[in-house]
Amino acid sequence: MTAAGLLLAGCGGHGGSASAEPELKITGAYMPAPVGSDMAAGFFTVTNSGGSDTLTSATSNLAPDVTLHSTKGGEMREETSFTVPADGRLDFASGGNHVMFENLTHQPKQGEKVSVQLHFTKSGTVTVEMPVESATYNPKTGH
Repeated sequence: MTAAGLLLAGCGGHGGSASAEPELKITGAYMPAPVGSDMAAGFFTVTNSGGSDTLTSATSNLAPDVTLHSTKGGEMREETSFTVPADGRLDFASGGNHVMFENLTHQPKQGEKVSVQLHFTKSGTVTVEMPVESATYNPKTGH
């Protein structure tokens, strides 16, 4: 009976189940003002209080080519997707994961907001307004 009770307790409950719907919140989005005229990077945090999801792509009117990248050991690599873990978070931060905007339609200036659509497998499209900050902006994230 004890083993069955533990098994049932593990099946229900809040959020952590693989079949639970994701509950995504995007925070801390920003784009450092690009120093060149044809490329820019974007950063944000996805916090998930539900089941897992997958970020599969990003699009924006700012650029025809928007790709997902990881940076590990100083080496940047294009990725096809990123998992957003159940009851977890996915960070896109300077020196790590980021969204790359290539062939910019115009060079965004500090104070502008860039609209970015993040495409998730389960959650669909989430639009984020990404403020353009100074080229040297370094957010205080607390982690």
